[in-house]
Amino acid sequence: MKPIDKMNNRDKAELLHGLFPEEIPAFTDYVKRVCLTIKENEAEERAKGEHGIIGFDFWLQMVNDTERRIDRYGVQLHKRARLFADQLFDGQNALLMHYCLKLYVGVRKHDNQTFADLVRVLFKMDKIQ
Repeated sequence: MKPIDKMNNRDKAELLHGLFPEEIPAFTDYVKRVCLTIKENEAEERAKGEHGIIGFDFWLQMVNDTERRIDRYGVQLHKRARLFADQLFDGQNALLMHYCLKLYVGVRKHDNQTFADLVRVLFKMDKIQ
């Protein structure tokens, strides 16, 4: 295993999946709901202007791509750590997945505190109060 400071997003996602496979179905379902919410509230999301230098159109492109990947691979994402990591945490889609992870473990009280803590450590997130 690589040292944590040498891991990329795919490595971290694969490790997270390997340690907590039981959490992955709920997380991918949550990601789909986040994607749907962003698309349903496109005007409000666009007006917020919280997408930094990438712009909302690019953000929406990542949302659509991520949603397609979850639909295409479905339960295989739950079973195969490498597929989960490669399809959802590779390249620019990692930005959206980081956002979803932050919401998933930060905004709501997560039942599995160990999972939430590991997400924060792996993806360098502060706790949201």
